[in-house]
Amino acid sequence: MIIDFNEIQEVANPQFKGGEGDTMFRTYNDGQNKIMCGRLEPGCSIGYHSHETNSEIIYILGGEARCLYDDSEERLVPGQCHYCPKGHSHSLINASTTEPLLFFAVVPEQISR
Repeated sequence: MIIDFNEIQEVANPQFKGGEGDTMFRTYNDGQNKIMCGRLEPGCSIGYHSHETNSEIIYILGGEARCLYDDSEERLVPGQCHYCPKGHSHSLINASTTEPLLFFAVVPEQISR
């Protein structure tokens, strides 16, 4: 199966999860997985939030990111990946004042058995 993000409309999510500015997403969602290409302009962020029923994997494509993860802070550059397991909390912040942050993210739902 091919997911062509060029064919998916980019949607603005203002103050996503309590963050700053607009988070721009092109999203494929089949009910079990959210697969997204995202963009955060300078000064924008995804707010700090918990993953109670899922995890999240964020791969940095361009720009510089800061992730607040539980009680720590991580810096990420293109080619690096941030993982937030189920039961943990994080946020994503564009660390650049001049460049957009481009990322690919996967959020798989995890059903307890």
